[in-house]
Amino acid sequence: MEHESLKKAVEIIGSQTALGKAVGKSQAHVWAWLNRDKRAPAEHVIAIEKATGVPRYELRPDIYPPEEYKKAS
Repeated sequence: MEHESLKKAVEIIGSQTALGKAVGKSQAHVWAWLNRDKRAPAEHVIAIEKATGVPRYELRPDIYPPEEYKKAS
């Protein structure tokens, strides 16, 4: 799920390069998140959410439990 959400964020913003720029990283970092790490780094989740609208609980449910955020909305 985390990996699919990160791919969705890239699609929404248009490219790995665009997502990298939005969070202050390079395209190579985004590639590594997608292909090596299979998830977004915790320190960039909020910025990715702001840039793309992909919710933090989809990007990192291990840190942001979906139940807590769905109740709040």
